[in-house]
Amino acid sequence: MKVGVIVFPGSNCDRDMFHVLSDVFHFDAQYFWHEKSLPKNIDAVVLPGGFSYGDRLRAGVIAAHSPIIKDVRKLAEKGIPILGVCNGFQILVESGLLPGVLLKNESLNFMCEWTNLSVENNKTPFTKKFKLNQKIPIPIANGEGRYFVDDETLKELKKKNQIVFRYTDKVNGSLNQIAGVCNDDGNVVGMMPHPERAVEKEINPIDHKPSSLIFESLISSLGVKK
Repeated sequence: MKVGVIVFPGSNCDRDMFHVLSDVFHFDAQYFWHEKSLPKNIDAVVLPGGFSYGDRLRAGVIAAHSPIIKDVRKLAEKGIPILGVCNGFQILVESGLLPGVLLKNESLNFMCEWTNLSVENNKTPFTKKFKLNQKIPIPIANGEGRYFVDDETLKELKKKNQIVFRYTDKVNGSLNQIAGVCNDDGNVVGMMPHPERAVEKEINPIDHKPSSLIFESLISSLGVKK
């Protein structure tokens, strides 16, 4: 199955994501420069982490106007699974594909540390292999990762089951400890922590299996047999 990894000026996790998709989970992963078009026969899309355009103005806002986002939007409307990680999450929010905004961390510092997530929605293409409330040891690395929405939007997120991941502890001041959300249809998911940095036992000192379920879920969703 073909998975596109979009590369923006300033992406720095694209190779990590490509490695995990291609070498660990054996997808047909391909890079796509942000000025190019996405093929119609693509099966999933990943927007990786990094600092697109150096986080000028605010994280993700310039990349959200890249030509390729039009194709991402069309694929999202067709139900294609789309995952945004860290800066990719910020880009999906800034482009309007996901609700909310990502603000500077409460500490006003860049945070790079291990944390734990709780799975709040196991109905998305990236979480169907999880049990509800399952815990995921996973790293974060961001300066603008504090998720925020207004009260009315928060009620809608809860009502429509759009909160996908929560931090188990207070990490960066995110509202309701939200670490990841999805769109109304559930096929577009954004998360601040980095699953691509946690799926191999050599680099995950705690447990690499839970993070692997994010990619195993995509395999299951696309009907790929390993």
